Amino acid sequence: MSTSYAHDDRFPGPDPYAPLRDLPSFPLTSTDLTEGEQLAPEQRGSQSISPQLSWSDLPEGTKSLAITCFDPDAPTASGFWHWAVFNIPASVTSIPTGAGSEADLGGIDGAVTLVGDSGQRAYYGSQPPEGHGPHRYLFAVHAVDVDTLDIDPNSTPTVLGFNLYFHSLGRAILWGWDEN
Repeated sequence: MSTSYAHDDRFPGPDPYAPLRDLPSFPLTSTDLTEGEQLAPEQRGSQSISPQLSWSDLPEGTKSLAITCFDPDAPTASGFWHWAVFNIPASVTSIPTGAGSEADLGGIDGAVTLVGDSGQRAYYGSQPPEGHGPHRYLFAVHAVDVDTLDIDPNSTPTVLGFNLYFHSLGRAILWGWDEN
């Protein structure tokens, strides 16, 4: 798995995936996000338009997917969850720009979006504090070994992360950054 996001001294936070199991990666691309570059204005601030994401070559045994967006550089002891969606059928291979504004990713049966640290049940654009320096935004697609994760829809993204630890077969990360 590529960890280019973890080896840049501009960012103060840790690699949030370092303490987790090393998992195989798979291709993850976006027409809206360029690996390691500043987020587009649409993904930043109050616009909160989630990027288009596409993936392929999932690990054998993948039965569902989860998508998360995490800022490990937030001035907290626990980072900041910008987005957390799970129970996406494995037959789905992409989501369009803006799908994160809807709890079901725009009509994907079974998809569940959790309330993130913003208090919203949707993708929340980057908003690093003024003068805090650059922050990374890690968009991860997780290949899951069960059709559905039995997680209360009112749980936190941290609960999803805990369940993903035990049920992920693979993880692909595409990242960008922002600064105010």
